Amino acid sequence: MNTTDQVPSDIRLHTKSKRLELEYQGGECYSLDCEYLRVYSPSAEVRGHGQEVLQTGKLNVNITAIKPVGNYALQLVFDDGHDTGYYSWPYLYELCTMQEAWWQDYLDRMSAAGASRDPDVQVLKL
Repeated sequence: MNTTDQVPSDIRLHTKSKRLELEYQGGECYSLDCEYLRVYSPSAEVRGHGQEVLQTGKLNVNITAIKPVGNYALQLVFDDGHDTGYYSWPYLYELCTMQEAWWQDYLDRMSAAGASRDPDVQVLKL
């Protein structure tokens, strides 16, 4: 797949279900949960500078705005105040195609850290 094929032909935000739907040429369609997009933000705040920062308590996060960044990316604005990081077309496509594996990796890291996706739940390790 070339880079131009990685540009969605249609983007829909479903605020009630907290999902971003991306459709690509050829009929590929993906539905990404806002929490997944938030915890895999390409921002320095999340990616860290050489050390990724595990995002916890993002279960209920939603997207409030989508802003185009030139012809190469989207900026997603989340209702928890996070709005840094540009989701390039290739990165968004990678989020789509790697969703199952990356989500499981996130859940495994959350479990290992004894952390919670729910912002109202604090997990204590004794």
